[in-house]
Amino acid sequence: MILRQIYLPCLSQASYLLGDERTGTALVVDPRRDVEVYLEEAAALGLRIRHAVLTHFHADFAAGHLELQERTGCRLHMGRRAQAEFDFEPAADGDRWILGDLEIEVLETPGHTPESLCLLAGERIRGAFRPQALLSGDTLFLGSVGRPDLLASAGASAEELAGWLYDSLQQRILPLPDELELLPGHGPGSFCGASLGQETRGRLGEEKRTNPWLQPMSREEFVRRLVAGLPPQPAYFSWDAAFNRRRHPLLEESLAASLRPLSLDALLEGAAAGLRVLDVRSPEDFARGHLPGSWNVGLDGRFAPWAGAILAPDEELAVVAPPGREREALLRLGRVGFDRAAGFLEGGAETLASRPGLLRRIRRWRPEELGPGGPPGPGRLLDVREDGERAAGAIPGSEALPLSRLRAGLEEARAAVRGGALLYCRSGYRSMIAASMLAAGEEAAEIGDLAGGYLAWAESFRPSGPVSGA
Repeated sequence: MILRQIYLPCLSQASYLLGDERTGTALVVDPRRDVEVYLEEAAALGLRIRHAVLTHFHADFAAGHLELQERTGCRLHMGRRAQAEFDFEPAADGDRWILGDLEIEVLETPGHTPESLCLLAGERIRGAFRPQALLSGDTLFLGSVGRPDLLASAGASAEELAGWLYDSLQQRILPLPDELELLPGHGPGSFCGASLGQETRGRLGEEKRTNPWLQPMSREEFVRRLVAGLPPQPAYFSWDAAFNRRRHPLLEESLAASLRPLSLDALLEGAAAGLRVLDVRSPEDFARGHLPGSWNVGLDGRFAPWAGAILAPDEELAVVAPPGREREALLRLGRVGFDRAAGFLEGGAETLASRPGLLRRIRRWRPEELGPGGPPGPGRLLDVREDGERAAGAIPGSEALPLSRLRAGLEEARAAVRGGALLYCRSGYRSMIAASMLAAGEEAAEIGDLAGGYLAWAESFRPSGPVSGA
C-alpha cells in the first residue's frame, strides 16, 4: 500500500493519495480544486488515479472531485445519504474496494454531516484484510471531533447531528484497533472543529486515551457539551457546502476568465460602480499606500479562509497583487469557491506608485508607542482576535471586535470608531484586515493597527501574572 498525506497549511486541510504498487491503481480522498499536485505525485509513484472519494460535503473549502474526474476520468464516490447535482457511486457501511493488494472498507459515520464517511485502509495479505490506517474525514480529529452545525439545515438540527456523531464514535470508531494510524481531514487552525491538536496525523490508541470527546460520557452530556462549545463558523461555509453539491465551472475555466489585466483607470471605474478591490500585498505594504476603499488580506498568511470570512462569494472583485502573484491569489480564492473576479491591476504596486496622490495610508503603531495599555488618545483599542484567544490574555483597556464577525456588523462598527481606533491581533495580520475594512470610506488616518500584535506588546509589557482587564 502506498499512502501519501497532502497537506495544505493555509486551509488546514489534508487530502490523501492511496495506491496499490502491484497494479498501479490509485484513489484520492478529499481532493482540493488545484489537482495538479495529485497528478504529479501519482505520476512520480507510477500510479493511475481511478477513483476519488469525498468523505462528506465540505464547508471550508471547494473540493476538486470534478476537476480530478475531468483530468483522469476517475469514478466518484460519496456516502449513500449524499444528494448532489453530479453523478457518483453511493457508498454504504461495510462496502469494500479492492485495488490489487490495497483494500478499503467504508464506515458510515454520520454526525459532522448526514453523509459523512470514514475509510479503513490496509493491505490484503494471503487473502485477509489487515487494516493499517483510518482516514477519519471530519468525524474525528486529533484532540477534537467534527462540529455538527455546518449542515444542520439539511433536515436535522445540530443537536440531532451531535447525537449521530456520538453514536458513530461509540459504535464505529472506538471498537477499532489502537494501532491504526489516524489520518484526519484537518489539522490545527481549522474551523471545522474546536481546539484541534497541533499534529496532522497520529494513532487511534492515543486519541482514545487523550481526546476529550472519546472519554466515557452519556449521549446527552456529549450533545450538550459539543453544541455549547462551538465557535462561530466563517460566513463562507454555507456557500462552500452548497458549492460542493453543484456541478459548477472547473477551476481552470474560472481562472481563464478572471486572469485579465485591468488598467488603474478601469479598476477605479469598476470600484466606483461597486467592484470590491482586494489588495493581497503584505500588511506593511498595504499600510504604506493603497487605493481608497480597498480591503487587505495578505497572501503570506491564512489568505483563503480570511478572504472567505470577509468577502461575499457572489460579489465581483478585482485583485491588487505583487507582480507575478496574480494567478496565485485568484487560484487560492478558487480554493474556497470564490470565482467571480473581474481581473487584476496591471503592474500591481508599481502602478500604484505612479499615482501617489491617490493613495491612503494606515498608521502602524509600535508597542512602545502604545505603552502598557489603554486606548490611544481619544480613540478605542480593539482586539480582533477570537474569544478564546482573548480569554488567554489581552491588552488592558481593549474591547473585543472579532474579525470573524466584523463583516456582519460592519456599518455599526464603522460608526463606533469614527473617533479613531487602534486594532490589534496576535501578530499584526488580522488587524490590518480589520483596519482596511473599517478605514474604507473614512479617513484612514483615524484607524491604525499594532505592528507585531499582542505577541510584540506582551514581550515588553505583559506582567508575569494574569493581565488585568483581560
